[in-house]
Amino acid sequence: MTAGNTIGAGDFELRTTRKLRRRLVPLLFLLYAVAYLDRINIGFASLTMNAALGITSAQYGLLVGIFFWGYFIFEVPSNLLLHKIGARVWIARILISWGIVAMLTGAVHRVPQLYVARFLLGVAEAGFFPGIVLYLTYWFRQREQAQVISLFVMALPVASILGAPVSGLILDHAHWAALSSWRWLLILEGLPAIICGALAYLLLPSRPSESTFLTHGEKAWINGELARENQAKSGGHSISAAGALLHPRVWHLASALFAFDIGLYAMSFYMPQSMKSLPGDYSNTAIGVLVMIPHLAGLAAMILVSGSSDRRMERRFHAALPLIIGGIALTILGAARSPVLLVTLWSIVAMGIYSFFGPFFSIPSRFLAGFSAASGIALINSVGSLGGFVGPSVIGAVAHGTRGIYAGLALAGVSLFVSATLILLLPEKSVTRLRASDAAANRSLP
Repeated sequence: MTAGNTIGAGDFELRTTRKLRRRLVPLLFLLYAVAYLDRINIGFASLTMNAALGITSAQYGLLVGIFFWGYFIFEVPSNLLLHKIGARVWIARILISWGIVAMLTGAVHRVPQLYVARFLLGVAEAGFFPGIVLYLTYWFRQREQAQVISLFVMALPVASILGAPVSGLILDHAHWAALSSWRWLLILEGLPAIICGALAYLLLPSRPSESTFLTHGEKAWINGELARENQAKSGGHSISAAGALLHPRVWHLASALFAFDIGLYAMSFYMPQSMKSLPGDYSNTAIGVLVMIPHLAGLAAMILVSGSSDRRMERRFHAALPLIIGGIALTILGAARSPVLLVTLWSIVAMGIYSFFGPFFSIPSRFLAGFSAASGIALINSVGSLGGFVGPSVIGAVAHGTRGIYAGLALAGVSLFVSATLILLLPEKSVTRLRASDAAANRSLP
């Protein structure tokens, strides 16, 4: 191989990868930002909704957690349908159905109705996040996945950064047509999902072969690279969709994600209430601004950690160590007595939690492909999502008064330690195999 050929190959790879990022990631980012906002805006709605409907702390913990039962039940079939039908149609369906349910949630009048609405929201949204993670494996190689997943998952902190002040403003100022502001919050923030569903149907190609922005050579290179990786994952022995559901490493990852999600949704659903407990009469708008700060810190940490993970092709320590740091901060939140210290601790929590996503969700595609990836990734996320039910339910059950949530938040911090421990116990052999495969690929033309 000549030096000119090597440089040409590198330029071709770089141009193609950049083109994929430019054309796919911004739209996926927008879709997930809308999804996450609809999932967590109940945390802001609770600032006035709980008093209006007479919702106790235990009931609030249950209603934010029941969303994840719908997720758990329908996650695997949803991902298998996405792989069979195609991402464009199925993702559009998910967006439109959950947008309708999210808007209708603003019409509930009793707590049991709210339980039903939150469960149906989980059913409608089931398969979205693992579906996008699966979708990215159709386009990007292992060496790019941590950063690409992080670019997509950046929608979480950005949704909170933008959504927090907007939600605060709506709560303080939207009292139109004799409807409470928390109802307008749920209605207005559900509408973008329906619009984005139409955008997904029009703009999102299901596979490289369907894209209009790639050349024939770029399509052939992507398909060839991904086929080589898929062969390397199993050493020539494929894993079936059913086999992935029984694979020990899939359940190992699912257990780690379950423990992680307890911490994630403790942060998502209880940070506004924690900020509201600060001394002083803070408006909902001011709380929204304070909530922005930790998510900004988390966004910066996510970018740095995912880039480091891809450069070193290392996943376990990049996922586990931030969780340990974030878990420490979460366990000692109750000791904070000043606004500066509380915001600082929440910032450390957010940095640890957001740094986890890119490295962790790059692990399943190291040994799963095709239908096995569809079922395996969905099962990991499905079991993990139950942590979103357990965490808020436990926090709500142990909460007694405003300061009572900190006992539950400390338990969520311990759960992050458990997740980190499980990740560190993952076997290294699949990582070694793909590193060797990548090294061989780097010695040949694309």
